[in-house]
Amino acid sequence: MKILLAEDTADLNKVICAVLRHEGYDVDPAFDGEEAMERVNTEGYDCLILDIMMPKKDGIEVLREVREKNILTPVIMLTAKAEIDDRVAGLDAGADDYLTKPFAMKELLARVRAMTRRKTEYTKNDLSYNDVKLRAQTFELTSENSVRLSVKEFELMQLLMLHRESAVSVDYIMNQIWSREPDVQPDTVWLYISYLKRKLKAIASETVIEGDESSGYILK
Repeated sequence: MKILLAEDTADLNKVICAVLRHEGYDVDPAFDGEEAMERVNTEGYDCLILDIMMPKKDGIEVLREVREKNILTPVIMLTAKAEIDDRVAGLDAGADDYLTKPFAMKELLARVRAMTRRKTEYTKNDLSYNDVKLRAQTFELTSENSVRLSVKEFELMQLLMLHRESAVSVDYIMNQIWSREPDVQPDTVWLYISYLKRKLKAIASETVIEGDESSGYILK
């Protein structure tokens, strides 16, 4: 499971990252809102943890931008304030949950577990196509190099590999991967296709994803 933690207090950022990694999560730290948004634009995550009070862009701004891009990743907001206005602003902007500082790490872990429950329908077998292997147990995509995928990236790559003989329509992808998110848009599929294209380049694979919203997507 891949998590983005955006928290500008360096010591707290370090502690939360260490706790999450100890629990087996793959964590990317960010220390301001702009850095957090840059990471979201280039990486797929299973959960975003956003501090509300951050420099450059606050957590609410980041959350609004994330939702405007039709990114449906679960978001937990962190706030040092207990006022109801902060909670309402975060929930109105599209947050799934919030924690008020100071909080117990056990509580944070419980919220993260609730946000990142895996879909159970994916195949547990490794898949191969051309020079690429998709490892079901570790969510790794490998060729000359190896990279970890988020759950949605894994499910999308698996879908493309299982339907390698023909293009997969955007509607089918949305129904298979985002069936529980009624607000999903074709832009969400395009964004995750772009994530996978970057990952294929990162592992030095010759495999590419071709197609568009109208024709569907296929591995070549």
